Amino acid sequence: MATSSYQIEGGNSNADWWEWEKQGKTKDQSGRACDYWNRWESDHALLSELGVKVFRLSIEWSRVETEEGVFSLEAIQKYREILQDLKVRNIQTQVTLWWWVSPIWFQKKYGFHKKASVAIFARYVRKITEELGDLIDIFQIVNEPMVPLGMGYLVGLFPPGKRNPFSFWFALKNIAGAYIKSYKIIHSIKPEALVGMTHLYNWYDSGGHNILGGLIYKISKWFRVLSFNRRIKGYQDYFGLNYYRIGKINLKNWKSEKINFFSEEDKNNVMGWIAYPEGIYKAIKEAYEDYKIPIYITENGFPFGVGLEDSYRITHLKEHLKYIQKAIDEGVEVIGYNHWSFMDNFEWLYGYEPRFGLIEIDYQTLERKPRKSFYAYREIIKGNLKF
Repeated sequence: MATSSYQIEGGNSNADWWEWEKQGKTKDQSGRACDYWNRWESDHALLSELGVKVFRLSIEWSRVETEEGVFSLEAIQKYREILQDLKVRNIQTQVTLWWWVSPIWFQKKYGFHKKASVAIFARYVRKITEELGDLIDIFQIVNEPMVPLGMGYLVGLFPPGKRNPFSFWFALKNIAGAYIKSYKIIHSIKPEALVGMTHLYNWYDSGGHNILGGLIYKISKWFRVLSFNRRIKGYQDYFGLNYYRIGKINLKNWKSEKINFFSEEDKNNVMGWIAYPEGIYKAIKEAYEDYKIPIYITENGFPFGVGLEDSYRITHLKEHLKYIQKAIDEGVEVIGYNHWSFMDNFEWLYGYEPRFGLIEIDYQTLERKPRKSFYAYREIIKGNLKF
């Protein structure tokens, strides 16, 4: 089961994203979000009720290093209590160390496009591993790095809001360097740890454009996965795979000012995504063939609307699990699965409109309401609901 701390904790005013939201760059401001920072104990009780064996969360760098080189012992202790409670509940901890959000001081003075970022990030990782590593079962150093790099340095829609291919290239190089340095640090402190990262690995269809479409697919794959992975070869204990949807290659508007090679035109979906369960099978097979290391499905879900009767989410979940099982039956080593997400949360540029959670959040009262899919997922975990 997966969450991201910035998206659920709330009140993180030391984060670059907090400043970004205040500038009107997102549909909503995150504000108190789901207030997990203050309600984690009751939320963990719901995790126990659900019966999950692994919980994915993140440490917010901007909470624990509020000034350059100054670490908040109070925040670290709070994360320690959170992780300890999960361990008491016999829930394995899967912790992401950078999920797109950086401290304001880091973004203003450095940013990942500057070489100094490598040592600065590695210092943070060392501190977290020393202070909390005994409570972390699975490390994910970075989450989907090509998303914030592309959106932050090419498109300009994420912090730091640049549109500079040279800055993008340096940031790519530096995050890869920071990743490798962090990987070595974690293993030097906790040799038995499982250490890796997550990759956005949606599936793309040629849309009938066999030659040009195939070329565009290869370019997109290079951008999404290969450009980063070739730099960190040999430094992943598993391949973290996030799968959500299909993108169909669309060349109809190639002469227009706004070229969009990938159509995403499901108007019934708030994010415009097109569900394609078989794509997760294809993605798993391709990633396993390319990298030959165990696959961990670190995120998989879909944005639906408000309401507790979400039979469509149950169908979506079961269909994806069916295709994951098919890959396993064919010899792919899949070592875990996380549904995205445990509860509704702040979805970056989209604000609070998309609803991914097995638990519905009333953002006025912060009441938690388990959806029908919550109980179905519980039965799947128990082995009582087949797919």
